[in-house]
Order: sequence, then C-alpha cells, then structure tokens
Amino acid sequence: MALRLVSDFDLRKDVLPWLRSQRAASAAAGARGGGPGVLENNYESLRILNVERNGNIIYTYKDDKGNVVFGLYDCRTRQNEHLYTFEKDLHVVSCSVNSERTLLAASLVHFTKERRKNELQPGSKCLTLLVEIHPVNNVKVLKAVDSYIWVQFLYPHVESHPLAENHLLLISEEKYIEKIHIQVTQEDGNRVVLKDSGHLPRERVAEDFVWAQWDMSEQRLYYIDLKKSRSVLKCIQFSADEKFNLMFEAPLDITLSDSGFKLVNFGCDDLQDQENLSKHLTLCVFTNHTGTTFFLLTKPFKRTLCVCYSPKFDSWEKITYSVFYFHKGHSKTFTAALGSVDSHVTKGLTFLNLDYYVAVYLPGHFFHLLNIQHPDLICHSLFLTGNNEVVDMLPHSPLQSLSGSLVLDWCSGKLSRAVLNQSYLLQFLWNTQLDYEKMGALHCVLSWGRDPPFLEAKIIQWISENISACHSFDLIQEFIIASSYWSIYPETSNMDKLLPYSSVLAWNTEIPGITLVTEEIPLPFMKVHSFKGYWEKLNSNLEYIKYSKPPWLYNNSMVQREWHSLISEEKTGRRRSMVYVRNILDNAMKVISNLEARNLEPRLTPLFQEEDSPQRLLMGLMVSELKDHLLRHLQGVEKKKIEQMVLDYISKLLDVVCQILETSWRKHHLHPSVLHFSRRASAAEFTVFHIMTRILEATTSLFLPLPPGFHTLHTLLGVHCLPLHNLLHYIDDGVLLLTETAVTRLMKDLDNSEKNEKLKFSIIVRLPPLIGQKICRLWDHPMSSNIISRNHVKRLLLNYKKQPRSSMIDKSPGSVEFLPLNYFIEILTDRESSSEALYALEGHDNVDAKFVEEAALKHTTMLLGL
Repeated sequence: MALRLVSDFDLRKDVLPWLRSQRAASAAAGARGGGPGVLENNYESLRILNVERNGNIIYTYKDDKGNVVFGLYDCRTRQNEHLYTFEKDLHVVSCSVNSERTLLAASLVHFTKERRKNELQPGSKCLTLLVEIHPVNNVKVLKAVDSYIWVQFLYPHVESHPLAENHLLLISEEKYIEKIHIQVTQEDGNRVVLKDSGHLPRERVAEDFVWAQWDMSEQRLYYIDLKKSRSVLKCIQFSADEKFNLMFEAPLDITLSDSGFKLVNFGCDDLQDQENLSKHLTLCVFTNHTGTTFFLLTKPFKRTLCVCYSPKFDSWEKITYSVFYFHKGHSKTFTAALGSVDSHVTKGLTFLNLDYYVAVYLPGHFFHLLNIQHPDLICHSLFLTGNNEVVDMLPHSPLQSLSGSLVLDWCSGKLSRAVLNQSYLLQFLWNTQLDYEKMGALHCVLSWGRDPPFLEAKIIQWISENISACHSFDLIQEFIIASSYWSIYPETSNMDKLLPYSSVLAWNTEIPGITLVTEEIPLPFMKVHSFKGYWEKLNSNLEYIKYSKPPWLYNNSMVQREWHSLISEEKTGRRRSMVYVRNILDNAMKVISNLEARNLEPRLTPLFQEEDSPQRLLMGLMVSELKDHLLRHLQGVEKKKIEQMVLDYISKLLDVVCQILETSWRKHHLHPSVLHFSRRASAAEFTVFHIMTRILEATTSLFLPLPPGFHTLHTLLGVHCLPLHNLLHYIDDGVLLLTETAVTRLMKDLDNSEKNEKLKFSIIVRLPPLIGQKICRLWDHPMSSNIISRNHVKRLLLNYKKQPRSSMIDKSPGSVEFLPLNYFIEILTDRESSSEALYALEGHDNVDAKFVEEAALKHTTMLLGL
C-alpha cells in the first residue's frame, strides 16, 4: 500500500485496560459506582472528544450508572488520568482542558429518547460549563442556550510555568466566536480556583461565518464568511501575549450557502450524519511540524498557501476537487473519473496532510498525491486508480487530518500517523510501465526519504536496470537534479525558487482517469504590516509572486559561455589572468575535497585520478556562479553557510554520477584491469559503456560537471568495446572526448600491429595541435615522426618569404644526393637559426632540420617498399 497508518493511540488498547484495572480495584475495595469504572457491555460509549495542542487526548464514557466520565491520556507518559464525572445522563458536545490541567470546559446537552441526533428538542438546553479540577471543586455555567456550543482552550507556545490567566474560545452554532479571559489563583498550597468567577471578560473574535477550523498546533483560527455572496477566507493568529490578529483575507471562487454551518478540528463532530458525507462539500485544515498549515480548504505549507475544495457530488461518474495555489497565483481544478455509472460513491473525499504532499483519497476509486511545494506539472504528483490494493488502503470510516501528519479515526478511536510507504513506492517504481507514474513515484520517494542513502541506492539500482525505460524524460537527468535539490532543501526556506527541482519544464501528455483546468487567481491580502516566523516567510513568498519576473531559478547558461571561452583560450595557448584561473581551480578543489570527506569508502571506479582541467574549470565556474546567485537572493543567510551549501550541492551532483557508475561496476563485476586491451570486451563492459554514454547525454544538455577522469574512462571503454568506424563516429560527434590521459594510455598500452597503427593514427590526427604534439613523442613509430616533422615544418615556414639564394648548395659529409631535399633542409636550417624561428620553436626541443630529413627519407623508403 502506498500509504500506511502507524498507530499512536488506540482507545481499546491504551484506555480500556486501565479502565478495567480501575474497576477491578474499586470492586476489590467494595466501591459501588461513581468511579472511573465502566461496564463491559457499555464499552461502545467510550469515544474521543478532543486532541489538544500538546498531544493529550480527552475521551469520555458512561459508567455503570449512566454518569458521564471524562478522562485524559497523556501522550508523553502514556498514562491515563480521571478528570471529572457528571452524575447525569448527558450527551457531550465538546470538551477541552487547559495546559496545566486545572480547568475543564465542557458543553453538554440532555436528549430525549425520541431525539434526532443532530437536533435539540424544544426547551432543551446546551450547558457550557467551566469546572475547577485541581482538585475538583466549583462548577460555573458559562452559557445555557438552545443552540450548540463548542469549547477550546488556547495553549500558549511557552509552557515553562503556570499561567495566571487562561483563554477559552466559545464557538456558537449561531455563527459567532467569543474569547473568554479566565484568571486563576492558588489557595491552600496547590489548589487552583477561579479568581473572579462572577466576572469573566469576553470579547468577540468572529461572527457571521459559515465554516471554521481550528489549527491546534499553531493556535490559528481559519473561517469563511460571505461578502455579497462571495466566499472570503480569513485567518486569526492567537499569540502568547493574549492578543489575536486578523492576518489575511483571501477571496475564494467556491459556492457556499449562508444557511450552512461547519466546524473542523473542534473535537469529535458526531452530531453530523456521517452517512451523508458524500453529499456535502469537503472542508478541513491541516498543520504540520514545519510550522505551516494546510487546508483542505486551505494549506500554508512553509511559505505556501493552498486551498483545497471539493463540492458536493452531482454525478456518480466523476468527482471534482479544486486546489487554489496562492503561492503560485493559480488554481487547478481536477476531475477524476469514477468508472461506470454503477460505481456508487458512499463516502466523501478524504484529504490528508503528508508534509510536502496532500493525499486526496476516495475509497475504492482513486488515490491522488498532490505535490504542494511544486504543483506546476501534474507529472510531479502521483495519481493511482483501479487497483484495489492501492485505492482501499485506508479505513472507510471518516478520517480527520491533524497536524504533523496525524490522522484521527473518530469511529474506531484511533490516532495514527500517516506515512508514505517507501517500500511500496520503490516496488511501484520498479513495476510501473507509465512514465508519469515513474516521475511521480520518484519524487515521492526522494522528498519523503527517511533514509536517503538507502533509498538512493535502490533508485540507482533501478536506473541501472532500466536505463532506457522512460520516453518522456531523461531518467538519469531527473534523478541527478531531484536528489541534488533535496540534499540541501532543508538548509533554507527559499530553495524551491532558487534551484531547479526537476529537469522537466513542460508536460503535455494526458494522464488517464484525470483532467485538470488551470486558472489565475487573486492573491491573499495581508492585514498586518509586521511579520515574524511563518508569516514573514509567507508574505515574502507572496511578494515574490507579485514582483519576481523573470523567475530566480538557477541555470548554467553563464557558466557555459565562460567555460567555452576559457577552453578556447587554452587551445590557442592563451590564458587570461592566472589569478582568475587559479581561483576557479581552487573552487573545484574545494568541491572534490568536500565530496571525498563525505564518502570515505574506497571507490572501485578509477575516477578523480587525473587533473582533467576542463571538468575542474566547469566545477569551479559553477561554484562561483551559483554562490553569486544565492548571495543575491538569500538575504540574511550567512555567506559561510551559502558557500557550504554550494559545495554540498555540486558535490551531490558529482556523487550521484559516481554512485551510478559504482553500482554498475559492482553489479557487472568490473575492475580497473578491464582497461587492459589484451582481450575482447565483454557484454558487461559494453553495458557499462552504454550507461556512461547515457550519463554523458544527461549532464551535457544541462551543462553539469562530471567527475574528473570520467571522459578518460569513457573513451578507454569505448576503444575497448567499439569497432574502429563506430569509435571514430563517436569521437567526431563529441560523444567520446580524447583526453590527454586516455590517448597517452593508448599509445603506451597498444602494440604497433596494423590494426592498432590505424587506430593510433586516426586518433592522433583528431587531437588538438598542442596535445597532438606531446602525444606523438610517446609513439616510437615512423608515422609519428612524420607528423612531428610536418608540424615542425609548418611552424618554421609560417610567414616565410622567399629570398634569393646561391645556386651552390653546401653538402655536408654523408648527405644524400637528392637536390630538392638538400635545398629544403638548407632553408629549414636557415630558419632555425633566425630569432623569430627560435621563438616559434620554444618548448619543442629534440626536433630540428636533421630530424625532418631523416623522417622524410624513412617515409620515402616505406612508400617505395625498400
């Protein structure tokens, strides 16, 4: 299954054993009733009421006399505690306990047997009570009205000492919310009582709303009111200093009725008829550990703000849900096909908070993992349908998503943590044949990775065996970019706008079973001017959307131009300031040192064993350009930290390539000895050569650096695996690069058989002049002497002007009686003695006119077959 629910709390496992032990203890002491005991046949009355900010769970049940009992489960100590007992047959609407566990607020109603569960009977009252429970003492009536009231204590972010004042929210079915200030004092030691129970100040927080949701983790209230029939989402932030502020207003293009009323995360909502969930719109809010909130109507995630909305069903053939990506300035409306007309929908949509993803789940039909951080392309999300194992992975009972990926199943009394099943996703990655599913699963695994080295090793293994499996995108390229991105993403909150997340910039392929429409939307309007923490990040993100054109995403275009310029200068023997070049090479050395420090295990592949100046220049230039890019846009981040992030990012790029190669070599049992040319290449060596070629294609199009020695290794494998005509074709097309190290190795290791002579000569004539001159000196062969002589003559006669000469030629002893050659050698000798020629010949010792003469005679002798 793609999603697992890991149990954190279960009423039947964590509470029932304690209740039984309490009842047994009471029976043994001769106690009768009134205690925390519960009859075996009355266990169905045990249910969860609320989950507080600190994770404590409040539950209720009826004892053997029908009294309502409140209990608390401490998530830290995993202990239960009896809070209070109401000695009346009442139904609990809502309950909350303050952080010190000294006050309990509860809302209760008295139902007749003929009552409808979601209606108050005429004349009945909803009592909202405030109880002193440390120890149990006075009870104060806060409200007695004919409409439902929900209660929720505010929890300050600082809990180091008891607070003299508590704050309680009252949420009324009459569509208003009040905040009550409750002062407490200590008497007779540790006894906590209300200071002035007759006067509890109140202030109105919100009114005339049609939907509200409580974010327990961040102490935020989200609600929707209707202005001229238009839905407006608002958010109120409660602070530890007793203040609250309206943070933003965001218009929503959704249809809500002013006669409706919906609360989310204000405790168990068992007053609503769960059987009719599929007939109504779906709205709820999530909060996660990063200090951000997600809505199923809305989600601020890190610096993002999303609104997810599902209207009531109007067809059994399809279902529609919309996501408003305020952090991108657009919305996406998805329409998912449900199959045949007979595929009746009995449950509503479930939205779950999964850190960087939101799961949209319709039991028995589909499972959609929405990428909230990078929503632009549908292929970066994962849509699964049609497989019962996938689409029936969760309980069919209504689920409520809380902060930190917590999921509450009110019906079963279980609190679980929703996690993506990495093993399933890896297996799915291996088995799926569809490109868009491969893309979506790959990003799910990388973003959710709890053990990155292990997961990356599995993905690399998959890539090695499926190197050509994708047709819509380059698999290696996508893995290099995505894994490098996630390696430093946690370092700062702006990486998603500064570094590429994917190599795919557009996706036009349809995904079966789902369609989408994208539209522009207005941005939220911030109502305050001073921001801190999450709100500062969100406001910065909204400002980026308004004013950042073009986008800030890094690319290597500047590096590419500068690198080509440096390489061109190197080929012509000219170089700009040596200080500039030295700084670039120093940057490259820092990257290599950083990479080696992170990978202490010895490598099987012979990389990083040569200078490889072109790749070091590319590495160093990328360090310089990326550092400048991040310094421009990461305001407030230390320069030292940015420099380390740059080194880590580029090291990761190189390390991914090294890991792919290492995996391939180990899988095919290769060893550096395979580069000896005394035998034919094996199928395994050809496979590794093919993988290296695909790596080269992936990095070349993005202009990414390769580990020093990669081109040498690739070329040597190419010589080993390819026939000569294919080899030369690869060289001429730039797939294989003739590095000095590779050619030197060939000249030394290959003998002078006819086949190898042809190979050596074909390679030498393709070398740049400066390298070719050095390589020819390593090959003791008439052919190389001929090439050296030709280059020597070419340099000597450059800009040569013919001068009148004597008809008499001085013949040295032993000279050949061949006047044209003698005349030509005399000209070369004269040129060698001139100062201009001496400058041209600098660095080319051991080559003179005599050498040229001998080479010419040997070449003529060979041609004549003498």
